[in-house]
Amino acid sequence: MRVSEGRVTVTVPEQPEAGKGADVFFNPVQELNRDITVAALRAYRERTPRVSTYLDATAASGIRGVRAAANDWETTLCDIDDDATALCEQNLERNDLAASVRRSDANVLMHSEAFDVVDVDPFGTPIPFADAAVQGTKHLLCVTATDTAPLCGAHFESGVRSYGAVPRNTEFHAEMGMRVLLSAMVRTAARYDIAARPILSHATKHYARTYLEFDHGAKVANDCIDELGYVHHCQHCLWRDHDYGLIADPPEDCPVCDKHLQTAGPIWLGRTCEPAFADAVSEQVTEEMGTADEARELLATLSEEIDTPTHYDQHRLCKRWGRGAEAMDEFIEKLRDTGYEASRTHYGGTTFKTDADVVEIREATAE
Repeated sequence: MRVSEGRVTVTVPEQPEAGKGADVFFNPVQELNRDITVAALRAYRERTPRVSTYLDATAASGIRGVRAAANDWETTLCDIDDDATALCEQNLERNDLAASVRRSDANVLMHSEAFDVVDVDPFGTPIPFADAAVQGTKHLLCVTATDTAPLCGAHFESGVRSYGAVPRNTEFHAEMGMRVLLSAMVRTAARYDIAARPILSHATKHYARTYLEFDHGAKVANDCIDELGYVHHCQHCLWRDHDYGLIADPPEDCPVCDKHLQTAGPIWLGRTCEPAFADAVSEQVTEEMGTADEARELLATLSEEIDTPTHYDQHRLCKRWGRGAEAMDEFIEKLRDTGYEASRTHYGGTTFKTDADVVEIREATAE
């Protein structure tokens, strides 16, 4: 089956019947992810002109790496599977592109060679590649995680094992998953005196994706560790708070309703996105991309999200309060008119961020 994305046309496996796996994995749902990746690579090259080399560490069909090569990156495509590497070579030849194809364990390659940009987009968790990816990255590490149930706490034990944190299945579960992933990657990088700071992140269509810019040195790595901490959450009234540090110190009970609190962490509490970089990426989205409109809308929302560690869902709040929901723009404007910061978020159509707590939200938005 042939698929056209951006500037390239590639051969990918036919989608298997239910219960049957394809020889080489291809996920059509990830087109938005790949479109934003290409735009991010263009924007990052303008941000850091000296970068030139790109590794698609888990290439499969090679569509991500082929698209990077079509955008003039010195590209290496790596996969341990013979069928996958053969398909990568075929797809490069089909598009008259030159790149290096390696049949290798990605961890072995990343431990032995370094690239300006490394992209780890595996099936499931990226954690088995995390140490090697940090070692093999010079400037920018791009990571996708599709194991959203462990990340957000729905599969609790798996999340603890994989990510070395306590995830909780809250109403802001997609953001919980993103921040658990970031915490794991930041802690992995810090072991090597590397600060891995997210400049673009989004949780979309059952995956989390982040772009981590590297800086080297113990001090900057410590600074990143200082942005880890815990979220304390009340499932009853939806109050939440957070505190920084690697030792959890939760309140005994919810200060609003006196119910038991759940604590999650250590998670990343810092910014998940640089607004200026999100804007720069949006400028690099071009009409040949099949998800151009969706990508621009997503990036605009990311750029405008205020910097708080969790978001709220208006419909969930209003259900708890026993009142009807209202138009999101009107709801957010009420918060702003009362003096609070507020913005919509990319996590869902009824989600928002604000510096008001749950009691202040209810009072500010009352009829």
